[in-house]
Amino acid sequence: MIDLKKVREDIAGYKLICQKKGKHFDIDAILALDDKRKALQLEIDQTKAQQKQLAAQKDYEGAKSLKIQIQELETQHTQVDTELKSWLLKMPNTALHPEVPEGKDDSENVVVQNFGTIPQFDFQPLDHVELMKKHDMIDIERGVKLGGARSYFLKGDGMLLEQAVLQYTLKKIVERGFTPMQVPNIVNPECLQGTGYFPGGEEDAYRMERDDQRLIGTSEIPVTAYHMNEILNEDDLPKKYCGYSACYRREAGTYGKDTAGLYRVHQFQKVEQVVVLPADEKMSEQYYRQILQNSMDILADLELPHRLLQLCSGDLAIGKYNSHDLECRMPSRNAYGETHSVTAFLDFQARRLNLKYRDKDGKIQYCYTMNNTAIATPRVLIAIIENNQTADGKIRIPKVLQAYMGKEVIG
Repeated sequence: MIDLKKVREDIAGYKLICQKKGKHFDIDAILALDDKRKALQLEIDQTKAQQKQLAAQKDYEGAKSLKIQIQELETQHTQVDTELKSWLLKMPNTALHPEVPEGKDDSENVVVQNFGTIPQFDFQPLDHVELMKKHDMIDIERGVKLGGARSYFLKGDGMLLEQAVLQYTLKKIVERGFTPMQVPNIVNPECLQGTGYFPGGEEDAYRMERDDQRLIGTSEIPVTAYHMNEILNEDDLPKKYCGYSACYRREAGTYGKDTAGLYRVHQFQKVEQVVVLPADEKMSEQYYRQILQNSMDILADLELPHRLLQLCSGDLAIGKYNSHDLECRMPSRNAYGETHSVTAFLDFQARRLNLKYRDKDGKIQYCYTMNNTAIATPRVLIAIIENNQTADGKIRIPKVLQAYMGKEVIG
């Protein structure tokens, strides 16, 4: 949860952050609730001290009456504390990166730079579903028959191409000093609350009611929560991890949107970069640029035309301090489609996860965290397949993936 001490240090500044993110809270009322909680705690402590003194004087009746008063105060304190925490879990990060442009929603995100060359076809290009069906790489009909809407089978070269992308990416990220992790796909709800997905994202998560557990929507969740309730040593930071997992999303609220093909599906594969750092904004900026560059290098290796977007304030989730998206050109959409998202949180996630470290002076502080997609598939397959099609309906395989596929062309 956010640090109300930081809010109190610049109330007007925090109200402005909320305004820029389009979040509406009565900050003064929340601070007043915090004051009430503190006052009740002080009264409880003072009454307990008084009760202890009466007991020492063998005034047991007086001590007994104070016990009832303490219980009443503690009940009030619990109610106030519960209400306060419910607000704090919904409130935005206390900081916002100075480079984040102000804007109301994703329509006001800013294109920073374009990379690669958009192919100019001298023939009528096919979309990825047509191409994959032509080469027996996909079976959507049977996927829907077994799993419902947004389900699919990847088969033959479709499955092998996905594995080639994942294995190439994993190898590249590990070579850059990241520890690979195969993570639990089923986690406790505390992990989603700790990483900022709850409250607010409950409808998009698959829930197993019998065990009150959730399927992950990204390996960011278990990897970032890996050190939950721990105190690390500064000498061991930063921790650089890459999680490899299947991911599951209900896509609630997207009914009728992107229903065809592989752009928006319920199950996909992902390699995710996660970094846990000391509370150092300069170092945070350095590693933010590093994990962003890692993903840009992967897209360049895959020879995919793509662009970098700076997210505006209105498109930032509550925990995000700074965020960029990478989008790949997808000919069938005649547009770019999001394939990567990099985010810095400062201490937002760490405070919720109780993730701390002991600095060189022995002081306990909250860590900083950040993450970025290294690759997510099958969405990136859309870009690979459509941008590399030939006039005779074949698919060129990017050079870096040919060794994994054992050939240069599909078809």
